[in-house]
Amino acid sequence: MLSFIALALLAHALPIECQNLLKHKLNIIILAGQSNMAGRGGVANETSTGIGTWDGVVPPQCQPNPSIFRLSADLAWVKAREPIHADIDARKTDGVGPGMSFANAVLTKDPNFGVVGLVPCAVGGTTISQWQKGEFLYEQLVKRAEMAQQSGGVYRAMLWYQGEADTVNEEDVELYKGRLKTFFDDLRSDLHAPLLPIFQHQERDLILRK
Repeated sequence: MLSFIALALLAHALPIECQNLLKHKLNIIILAGQSNMAGRGGVANETSTGIGTWDGVVPPQCQPNPSIFRLSADLAWVKAREPIHADIDARKTDGVGPGMSFANAVLTKDPNFGVVGLVPCAVGGTTISQWQKGEFLYEQLVKRAEMAQQSGGVYRAMLWYQGEADTVNEEDVELYKGRLKTFFDDLRSDLHAPLLPIFQHQERDLILRK
């Protein structure tokens, strides 16, 4: 009975465009990493102030889709639109990132895939050490991912785009591979998703050594 009441209250609180979430299983895609995942497409720094501004241009592949939602900073499901990380990477100027284009590509390939729930977690300028278990970014990622799952979702993948911040000194380069593996292993364990697919973009300047 309590579950029914909770669902009814949730349905009343959600905008009409978001109530579709209650009718379909949510396919969760986690977005994590640093600036390129948070979205810097169309962002340029003003030469006089050094403050970044976004040109507001949204490519066709990144346009809103009625089947794509995002988990906001205050843990509410809202219709997804660029910039996806506006309230997550809030200290920076965010623009277009890879999240929306990935979700749209999945739905184009499989129209029956269902509703996509993007969980943005990326923060610009962060190092792999800041994504280790026990650190703020890691714990926030797990918290947000678990909240998404509690909404009736199932983990489908994580997109990971990070590494540039670890190219400054040789020690970080040498340790990157081990730290990254630990992060992936811990995350899959804490989310109870041992087979979670992780799509990683490797920075050109980062050499991972065996």
